[in-house]
Amino acid sequence: MMVPAVLLLLGLLTAVLAPRLLARADWPEREPVVALWVWQCVVAAVLLCLGLSMVLSAAAAWQAVRGRLFASAPHGVVEAYALDPGGPWAAVTALVLAGGAAWTAAMLTGEVLRARARRRARHSELLLRAPLLPGEDPDGVRLVLLEGDRPDAWWLPGAAPQLVVTTAALRRLKGRQLDAVLAHEQGHAAARHDWLLHCSRALSGAFPQVPVFAAFRDGMHHLVELAADDVASRRFGRLTVALALVGLNEDRGVFGPSGTPEAHVPQRVRRLLSAAPRLTASRRLGLTATAALVPAVPLLVAFVPGLSALT
Repeated sequence: MMVPAVLLLLGLLTAVLAPRLLARADWPEREPVVALWVWQCVVAAVLLCLGLSMVLSAAAAWQAVRGRLFASAPHGVVEAYALDPGGPWAAVTALVLAGGAAWTAAMLTGEVLRARARRRARHSELLLRAPLLPGEDPDGVRLVLLEGDRPDAWWLPGAAPQLVVTTAALRRLKGRQLDAVLAHEQGHAAARHDWLLHCSRALSGAFPQVPVFAAFRDGMHHLVELAADDVASRRFGRLTVALALVGLNEDRGVFGPSGTPEAHVPQRVRRLLSAAPRLTASRRLGLTATAALVPAVPLLVAFVPGLSALT
């Protein structure tokens, strides 16, 4: 039972330390794409620790599982893991972790199904308000112009993705600001940010009391917006994107003292106007490679005893 316990401890340390280190660092604001990758690696490492600990705990608790898991392994490999039952703890650990895995899968499935239902409803609403023109491809990417008094623009993903802009946004945005907004939304679509948001919401919804998953959800919501801002600013400039954000949100009270759901917008505008320099290419590469090693650690912990027995 030593390896499953080490994996649980490793998962706990990763879940506690990694979010604190990311919260104290100043580079995620400058490199949101790298920060998104780091967050994914951290969460993958935590889930790997729990999953591998579940499998090895089940192998320790039940001979049938152990026989299937090590069916083709030499006898010395099984002995290297020291999978003694260890009282009821092995079975309890395996059952608790299996229940958590099943609950996570159910929450992720529910999140995906709810998102699809919302997309279908919004697609149907858009078809009512903006019907297809004669000869228009129903499966192609559409740019939909909606009559509305509120300046807004959003990307609606799906089998037939649609980019929606209100007439108020057309009147409000000047020059290349509308192009910058469209580039921002296309940046979300190209990077499939909707899937990152689904996964983060599912994990935080499944385990609302686990800080690492709540921090993962908040980080994803913040970082995907920064990453899309950077996509647009590389094409149209930081000032243009900042002015477009102000134009779309100045009537919503986000720049006042009271808190609103769009309270992150002023922070995004300040970030664009401050124009902090990017990290060097070598440091970006180093952070990316280091993050990729984080999920490799639980794999090494799980497989090293067996590999050492073979050698």
